[in-house]
Amino acid sequence: MSIYDLMPLIVIAVILIAVVILFTFIPVALWISALAAGVRVSIFTLIGMRLRRVVPNRVINPLIKAHKAGLGVKINQLESHYLAGGNVDRVVNALIAAHRANIELSFERAAAIDLAGRDVLEAVQMSVNPEVIETPFIAGIAMDGIEVKAKARITVRANIDRLVGGAGEDTIIARVGEGVVSTIGSSDTHAKVLENPDSISHTVLAKGLDAGTAFEILSIDIADVDIGKNIGAILQTDQAEADKNIAQAKAEERRAMAVAQEQEMVARVQEMRAKVVEAEADVPQALAEALRSGKMGVMDYLNYQNINADTDMRDTIGKLTKENDDHDKE
Repeated sequence: MSIYDLMPLIVIAVILIAVVILFTFIPVALWISALAAGVRVSIFTLIGMRLRRVVPNRVINPLIKAHKAGLGVKINQLESHYLAGGNVDRVVNALIAAHRANIELSFERAAAIDLAGRDVLEAVQMSVNPEVIETPFIAGIAMDGIEVKAKARITVRANIDRLVGGAGEDTIIARVGEGVVSTIGSSDTHAKVLENPDSISHTVLAKGLDAGTAFEILSIDIADVDIGKNIGAILQTDQAEADKNIAQAKAEERRAMAVAQEQEMVARVQEMRAKVVEAEADVPQALAEALRSGKMGVMDYLNYQNINADTDMRDTIGKLTKENDDHDKE
């Protein structure tokens, strides 16, 4: 078989390869779908998307939905948002939902919200259907010292204008908690809080706690109110215990000082006794010196001894009398 005989087969093979490459590189089916939906997209535009590493169906399918919904979204807007890393399909769905709900939302704002990391479709849905946020039990102390615990339900609606840069749900819960604690703390008694729990919600709602957040607070409802501990009594008990400990410490300090002073006096007594003993030791020497020098006679010395004997006898009699008296008392 000559080369001329193989030429038709080669041409057919080349055509088949070209068709396969064409349908692989150029989304012809997607182009036909766009034309059928009334969206005019050039085949060269689809080729340019391939060259720019853009998945065509990620842009064309949302464009078809936007066109059918009557939105004036351009293909360049969708493609640029895709290249920026955004979710084109979610943005278009959010625009359609906002358009159906008569909520003013431009493509630029929706794209900015999506690129900021927030779910723009969920935000639009929350604008239509408000969400209820339930806080945990928030404890506050009334002026009478009784702890009051309250649980609040916060009905919020997404504020699309403040969605970019606005605070989230945690800030709402924290602000409401602060308002509940402040309202309970300004009440004279816990009974007033229990009688009118709606006063908490009215006071907190009037403070404009949604400023700077991505939400608009529609209502704050007190779901449950409970009584906690008597904090005032606990504080007084703790203070009394602290005062008692301080008094005991001071009494112990005084006792220690008295013991130290007593020991000091005992030491001084011993010191004085030692001096007396020392002085008594000098008496015999003085008597001997007086006898030698003739200043004292023998009779004087005997009289001195008699006086000492009489003194010892009186001391002995006094001690015996005291012991007998103690024995009689027993």
